[in-house]
Amino acid sequence: YDLISEMLHMAQVKKGDVVYDLGCGDGRMLVLAAQKYGTRGVGFEIDPDMVRAARYNAAKNKVENLVKIVQADIYTVDIREASVIPVYLLPEMNLKLLPQFETLRKGSRLVFHHYDLQGYIPDQVKEVISNEDNAKHTLYLYTTPLKRAQ
Repeated sequence: YDLISEMLHMAQVKKGDVVYDLGCGDGRMLVLAAQKYGTRGVGFEIDPDMVRAARYNAAKNKVENLVKIVQADIYTVDIREASVIPVYLLPEMNLKLLPQFETLRKGSRLVFHHYDLQGYIPDQVKEVISNEDNAKHTLYLYTTPLKRAQ
């Protein structure tokens, strides 16, 4: 979990933030954010088995009052309420989400794992060696409004 912990740290998550996880899988990112920072979180996941796993994970960790898991297609959801979005997706998925990212309030933070947001300038780039796989991972922080590369 050291990578997701670093992503949340890089986004400077604090108690008043609302964390959205697009394609939340088992919900570990939201559970960690709720446990560590007391943040509310919403996870979107299309796979019904993963939705069940994420809801179970939130309940098992006693953060179901803070974490909501919604079965949905990430390209159709309204993300305007989010102040932090950790992104663990492929580059073409990131670009397809751009219209939604553009709807975020000023000052919202996006942290991308491994792939940057092509055509946009990150505020910070950080390389992290994960304890989990001993490999180098690159994280990219963006703050809205996004800055387009010239």
